[in-house]
Amino acid sequence: MPAHTPPGRPVFEPADRIPALAALRSAVRREDWDAVAAAFDGLDDEDDRTLACRVVAETDGSEVFLRQAAERFPRDPLPRSLLADRLIQIGWSIRTGHRAQHVSKRQFDEFHSCLRRAEILLIDVCAEHPRYALAWYLRVITSRGLELGQGETRRRYDRLAEHHPHHFGGQSQLLQQICPKWGGSWEVAHAFARECAAKAPEGSPNGALVAIAQLENHLEISERTSVGAASTYLRELDNQTRRLEAAARSVLHPAARADAFRFVDAHSAFAAAHSAAGRHAAAAPHFRALGDRASEFPWSYLGSGDHEDEFERHRKIALAKG
Repeated sequence: MPAHTPPGRPVFEPADRIPALAALRSAVRREDWDAVAAAFDGLDDEDDRTLACRVVAETDGSEVFLRQAAERFPRDPLPRSLLADRLIQIGWSIRTGHRAQHVSKRQFDEFHSCLRRAEILLIDVCAEHPRYALAWYLRVITSRGLELGQGETRRRYDRLAEHHPHHFGGQSQLLQQICPKWGGSWEVAHAFARECAAKAPEGSPNGALVAIAQLENHLEISERTSVGAASTYLRELDNQTRRLEAAARSVLHPAARADAFRFVDAHSAFAAAHSAAGRHAAAAPHFRALGDRASEFPWSYLGSGDHEDEFERHRKIALAKG
């Protein structure tokens, strides 16, 4: 975005900023399965398919339509996977994003019930279609939500990675599992993020995992001690260097695809991490690449917790300084 162009209001909803996803959402709302299937057939990138799946799953009331599609096409993995993700979304909305100690037993019971129903669908899909990325990706999420443990979640990710070794969505979900809040450790989480970034092709979004792991660590420090201490952690030379190197090999590399659906998520992660560190000039290239596009995560990790306010505030500072 040129420096002289006044920034507009950020657009967070993927289907409001990506025409293909807007058309997909419209097809779901009018219950046109042929159009839904055609939309997924037109997506070659598995991470694009992952975001498209989430747009369907977040469409209110879509579970009835998806259940009917799954009944009409019992051997097709797509309607069952989409229905499973819809059940996951319903369950997670019941659980909420709060820490476990702030979630009631009733919420957990209903949450786990939804995830178990999703698991039944996904187990069959994976048995029938062992290379089907969408189902294995979703099973990484259900494993974490059902608290099946580090080993089982890693096993599921490994099955995904057998055929899709740089699946950004799957890596993002496993990263959550191996953070301390889900029973992991910072040493393992940071090592995994760096490994994914180093092995992925140049220009891929996977480098953003380095920034995401640092933001997760930043959040834990801010909750345990103070925001100032968390910002100091992000400003450490090693952490700054790792973010800059990961970005240069990833979304700031000439091979990066600006039309990739995950482009916004990855730039947002780098912009947020640099912003939280007070390194606004380093965040500026990411804000320019984003323009008015934004992702809700991870801006809610910063300051007020209001993702829109945090994005706009930090964008204004970064574009003025960089």
